[in-house]
Amino acid sequence: MRIATRSVSRAAASSMAVAALALVGFQAAQPASAATKTAPSVTTCTTANTKLTVTEVSRPINHLLLKATNTGTKPCYAYSSPYLRAGADAQAPLAWAEETTPQAVVTLEPGQSAYAGITTSTPDGEGGGTEKTLGVIFADRTGTATGEEKTLKLPNGGVFFNSAAVVTYWQDNAADALSW
Repeated sequence: MRIATRSVSRAAASSMAVAALALVGFQAAQPASAATKTAPSVTTCTTANTKLTVTEVSRPINHLLLKATNTGTKPCYAYSSPYLRAGADAQAPLAWAEETTPQAVVTLEPGQSAYAGITTSTPDGEGGGTEKTLGVIFADRTGTATGEEKTLKLPNGGVFFNSAAVVTYWQDNAADALSW
């Protein structure tokens, strides 16, 4: 019985190994420890390291603008969309407007802000009522609620919400948060 063997020169084998490592993202020129030392420390934005405000906007109608400003000393990531609870008795958070997903996670340097637009009601929505508070919880990188809830008072003594209420993903400017 004849056994077929494949021979490869050492140079060719070495080239193939380098190409394979390049495919999986290995960078021989920069060890992981060097990258870690130069990378800035970034945390997840939470109610503990941000100041939250909610305001009514004139356009579009039936909208609020949620603003989160980084009050910490390190940059923070505003992942996904905030979990919002309209009213103290809300059973579930507002739906996220999936079509507003940004191309990248919003990173807030100290003092910078992120924005989320809130549609409170539409004619297509059902039921509803006037709510006086808005509970806000941030999401972590997996989309899971993280940190403690911050309760904000809604403008004008209360805002009408119905079943069509949704919130955008965090945006790096107010215009994008309100343009959808």
